[in-house]
Amino acid sequence: MLDQAARYFVEDTHIMACMTVACGTSDTADHAEAGATQLDGTGTIRPSTLFDLASLTKLFTGLTVMRLWEEGKLALDAPVTDYAPQLVHLSQVTVDQVLGFEVALTTPERIDNQPDRDAGMKQLAAIIPKPQGTGRYYSDMHAMVLGLVIEGICQMPLMDCIQQEILLPLHMADTFAEVPADRLSDCVCYDLEHRMEGGRYIVRKGITPGTPHDPKARLLGENGRCLCGHAGLFSTREDMIRLCQGLLKGALLRRSTLQQMARNRLGRQLPDGGYTQYLGSQCYVKHPLQYYSEIPVYMSDEAIGLSGFTGNHVAIDPQTGIFSLMLGNRVLNRLTTLVPEPGKSLTDYGLAPDGSGKFYLPDGSWVYSSVDYVHQKDKHLHKAIAEVLGVPVWHKG
Repeated sequence: MLDQAARYFVEDTHIMACMTVACGTSDTADHAEAGATQLDGTGTIRPSTLFDLASLTKLFTGLTVMRLWEEGKLALDAPVTDYAPQLVHLSQVTVDQVLGFEVALTTPERIDNQPDRDAGMKQLAAIIPKPQGTGRYYSDMHAMVLGLVIEGICQMPLMDCIQQEILLPLHMADTFAEVPADRLSDCVCYDLEHRMEGGRYIVRKGITPGTPHDPKARLLGENGRCLCGHAGLFSTREDMIRLCQGLLKGALLRRSTLQQMARNRLGRQLPDGGYTQYLGSQCYVKHPLQYYSEIPVYMSDEAIGLSGFTGNHVAIDPQTGIFSLMLGNRVLNRLTTLVPEPGKSLTDYGLAPDGSGKFYLPDGSWVYSSVDYVHQKDKHLHKAIAEVLGVPVWHKG
């Protein structure tokens, strides 16, 4: 079943250039993979293959905060400035509020528009809080702030803290911010991302192996030497399985701490019938409507989950004792983003209503589309995982 799921995304629809999927319990794991890791169609997924985790990095940041809290090194109700005094405008904002996205955070100018790391860090230091509205709560800014909080507590770079608090305890030797030179050939290629935003065509090219796809992580990261909390980690399938299984075994955090991370902080139904985002501590939590949920339908309200822009997903459920994992590449020479012009829909651009298909570029050539692929995960990925795990109920949701 997992093979079929991987082939659907890679061979049937070409949403992903390559993909590996895994699921299991605290002691068992099944996996499958498909596709090519490099632009020229070469490279197969091996145990040593390194994926750009993108926003899955936020989970490491959140877990590190909770580890420090369990160790008594951090007070969640303390002001951010107790640990990161350079963030002068956050003296009335607690660490816990940042952890749960309970305040909006904004910089005077976009960080990824700055000319260099120093200018980007000046923008981050000038970050200000605002009341949350009813729109999108999820943001990179919170994990960046938490990265500085962690560094202030541990008095060492964020990656060293993550190494100490997560990677070493779980024997995750193949997770990096700065990919070693002899492992660059193991990195999946994420070059040539195509976007169409309101009639404006954009292509992102020149992303070299081992370089984060995320532009803010590239600017602030200095080739991996300065992990900044929201993106920038690279890892293998086997290391990510170790993370999932370690959390299920209680080897990293107490179950009560994971339950605290899974507490819904912001999700609610609005008067117009819509919903705000259901978020926990640097993670997504179960949404009442499965269409909007980052947590698979077969997992409980104790589950935590997160996705990464490059094509990743992880969900861990201590109540049922299961995990699901997807590491993929929906970026390589793909259309990832399409914001239609007023009055148009995806089909006006030649795509299927679900966002799949071929997109014709201004020069007449075409690329495959990964637009809106997240809404296909339940039917074509999680259904297969549910059958492999033998969970008693599957419904479309």
